[in-house]
Amino acid sequence: MAEAIQDEVADAREAEPVWPGWLVATAICLRFYSRLPVPRMPGEGDIHTLPDFRLVPRAVPLAALVIGLPAALVALGAGLAGVSPLLAATLAVTALVLTTGGLHEDGLADSADGLFGGQTPERRLEIMKDSRIGSYGALALGLSLLLRVTALSAILTAAGPWGAAGAVLIAAIMSRSTGVALVANHPPARPAGASAAVGRPTRGTVWWAAGLTIVGSLAIAIGVPMSMWGLAIGSQLTALAVIRLGRLAERLIGGQTGDIVGAAQQIAEIAVYLGFALALSGVRP
Repeated sequence: MAEAIQDEVADAREAEPVWPGWLVATAICLRFYSRLPVPRMPGEGDIHTLPDFRLVPRAVPLAALVIGLPAALVALGAGLAGVSPLLAATLAVTALVLTTGGLHEDGLADSADGLFGGQTPERRLEIMKDSRIGSYGALALGLSLLLRVTALSAILTAAGPWGAAGAVLIAAIMSRSTGVALVANHPPARPAGASAAVGRPTRGTVWWAAGLTIVGSLAIAIGVPMSMWGLAIGSQLTALAVIRLGRLAERLIGGQTGDIVGAAQQIAEIAVYLGFALALSGVRP
């Protein structure tokens, strides 16, 4: 199996990447990052083959917007219906988990167990592949859920339902786009792993994703409207946290994995919510 994946990686690296178009690229990202049912797009090949992520992640911000939309609508609807902020935030986070199938939460738990539970890079990677959850993973999951729910609840209280819905969409875009830069800037920890097989995004892909993230986040913040200070703080916290995680992963396991990318998404989502919550409470950068 490992040899087959290595052959696939070698073939993929030799071939020039082909941009499939925005519609197909967005569909590929939706299938990769969520459990949403996405039909085969016109002109698309076999949807069950391993995607080439050298160019496709340009569309990650667009896919992330779709992924975050159900949770944003839940936060908006629950808030407008007069549901308590804590319950509305819990329902919104639940919608996020259901939309992704807990994909990112699983990556966070595996990363926490592996990075902090092993003594060597080999042992850490072995732990990360284990489907069982350990103490570090359980703590990471619990804290992630607690921080997201309470921070979103604070946003609902201070900015209302529309502000919370905007925060959910911005967090969805920003948290998934950071993974594009993470994969591009750090080598895969497993030469025969899935992260290596899908390829590393090109520099142009990273800039496309970053540009769409900035434009999309600003448009949502202006349209809701939402605190620009919150957007600034959240962006700073996200960058610092993901950069730190990438360096830690490279030092402890030699690079990034799919689990590390999932953990980065969770950390970045928390950072965005915290940025808005802090700004709404009067904190300025």
